[in-house]
Amino acid sequence: MSSKIKLPEIKSIYDANRRLKNVVSHTPLIKNLNFSDIYKANILFKREDLQIVRSYKIRGAYNKISSLSDENLVNGVICASAGNHAQGVAYACNNMNINGKIYMPTTTPSQKIKQVKMFGKKNVEIILVGDSYDDSQKEALVESKRSNISYIPPFNDIKVIEGQATVGLEILKDANEIIDYLFIPIGGGGLAAGVGSFFKQISPNTKIIGIEPEGAPAMKKSLEKGELVTLDKINTFVDGAAVKKVGDLTFNICKRVIDDMITVPEGKICTTILKLYNEEAIVVEPAGAMTITALDYYKDEIVGKNVVCIVSGSNNDITRTEEIKERSMLYEGLKHYFLVRFPQRSGALKEFVVDILGSTDDITHFEYKKKNNRAKGPALIGVEVKKEEHFIELLKRMDEKNFGYEYLNDQSYLFQYIL
Repeated sequence: MSSKIKLPEIKSIYDANRRLKNVVSHTPLIKNLNFSDIYKANILFKREDLQIVRSYKIRGAYNKISSLSDENLVNGVICASAGNHAQGVAYACNNMNINGKIYMPTTTPSQKIKQVKMFGKKNVEIILVGDSYDDSQKEALVESKRSNISYIPPFNDIKVIEGQATVGLEILKDANEIIDYLFIPIGGGGLAAGVGSFFKQISPNTKIIGIEPEGAPAMKKSLEKGELVTLDKINTFVDGAAVKKVGDLTFNICKRVIDDMITVPEGKICTTILKLYNEEAIVVEPAGAMTITALDYYKDEIVGKNVVCIVSGSNNDITRTEEIKERSMLYEGLKHYFLVRFPQRSGALKEFVVDILGSTDDITHFEYKKKNNRAKGPALIGVEVKKEEHFIELLKRMDEKNFGYEYLNDQSYLFQYIL
């Protein structure tokens, strides 16, 4: 089937670029000295996090909406989204002075709802419905048919794909060297289908590497099986790239343009987010950090090469900072949780602190309730260590001192109540 699917035409991508010229920002392609030094390569960041709505999504949304006829726009437009696509549609509605209905899950963070209102102003109506994106999409499609309102899909549409492809057009326009590797984040596949298509036709020797979160590998599974795969469940932490099923159009295009697929752990993504913030003063959302995170998996191949990482967005809610730090420390092996069975006698906690903890270990979480009818009482304890090897030493001391414990980090069915 993929052989019958034509790649977006170069002319159509240039048409999209002209359509977007006075609307979106031509975001910079910037060499990052720190990462270039780490990987002994020329690492360039395509900074879509600096886009007008802080993500590339406006490109596809605006290109789709602006290509519709007046007849198709008479009742406005409608979409479903939990984040960046909604902001792109909202901005387009306000800029073009058309009405827009935006369906969002009831679980959407208030920060994202406020952003959509800010970009759409009086031109958009936000409808909160359902517990997930799929629920919201279902209701939006029903309303689209019932009220004859044009539906604006987030990725599985040729005009959306052509709009996203303008990211690739800008990269090749700004690059002073041949691009050897291009790392692209993948959710539904619109960005990869568009940018990948442009590169395969203009710079065919560039290796296109698609990146997905480990907890939502919908494109990777589909490419491996050779057909669309719907995941039973996903980890939604990387909300900008966590989908159960990619589009049929994006899948068939990606089959032709993607050279390799990589999945990256959510915890490792969090480490990258913190590194970018602390060392580069760059704020990114989880999906925006995926391509940079993936460099580790290609560190041998990219030595001496020209590499572009698309930093796709920066719509990160500050309230997630503690969770990001926690996930990062857990991934790095620096944070550990236990159920420790303390003898119910005076001095037991002191003994744990003095004899069990190392000099640089720190208790960051402690929950305990005394049960008078038991010889031992369980306490939930979180311990932070300075180095990963200190964890092994901690376990050794607990065994030597006969402190009974249950390690929780690798028990997902229990650990979900902590994180």
